[in-house]
Amino acid sequence: MALNNPAFSRNEAFSNQGAVAVAQDMSAQQLQDIYNQPATLPDREVMTIEDTVQKSVAAFGLLLVGAAIGWITMPSLPFLWIGAGIVGFVLALVNIFKKEPSPGLVLAYSAVQGVFVGGISAFYEVMWPGVVAPAVVATLVVVGVTLALFASGKIRASKKATKIFLIAMVGYLVFSLVNFGLMIFGVNDDPWGLRSAEIMGIPLGVILGIFVVIMAAYSLVLDFDFIQQGVRNRAPKKYAWTGVFGIMVTVIWLYLEILRMLAIMQSSD
Repeated sequence: MALNNPAFSRNEAFSNQGAVAVAQDMSAQQLQDIYNQPATLPDREVMTIEDTVQKSVAAFGLLLVGAAIGWITMPSLPFLWIGAGIVGFVLALVNIFKKEPSPGLVLAYSAVQGVFVGGISAFYEVMWPGVVAPAVVATLVVVGVTLALFASGKIRASKKATKIFLIAMVGYLVFSLVNFGLMIFGVNDDPWGLRSAEIMGIPLGVILGIFVVIMAAYSLVLDFDFIQQGVRNRAPKKYAWTGVFGIMVTVIWLYLEILRMLAIMQSSD
């Protein structure tokens, strides 16, 4: 998610400033060698939509395998998915701050986060039966509609919308941290914390959930836009993995938010 999605913003392939920074670190001979090379990379070595889609399918395949493991082992190994969540968070940070994408790290992130998603889904299903299936369907619908609208040109990322998105993200992060702190220190002993507070009879968690789903959908637009820019700028093929990582982070976030929103709705009935 950006401004951009940090998974993209730190990569030279998606910005002109990166080229300047790289050039400053090169010797005169290295610059001359680059000057003597062909102006563009061969087609087989540049980023393409098709290649990015294939890599995304592989990553999501690992996510599903990991999710199956997390779902099956949750009753017998209840802390496995929690450990997977911690490892997944660390891998996310490594992928974000690594200068160049690593296929192995992106795939490892997908597999480990799959175990976390599967485990927490099984936990939610035990506590609030019937919430997982509609959460999965809703996530697929949001992703599909967003992709279709982006492909048709009906929605695009803009500087103004991205600034609003950033402000909203910071505000939501602050709220989440405060809410977590209140719950940890016993100030609020409700399972959902401040999210259980009602506004005109509607739980705050549901209202927030709707806005967060909208934010996640716009984050997907940013992900698709950065991939499109990489393809248009003929970025090296390896940066397709950066696109895959960005989409994985956003889709997992989207699913977890929808899952929580549906659980809060069921709890309030």
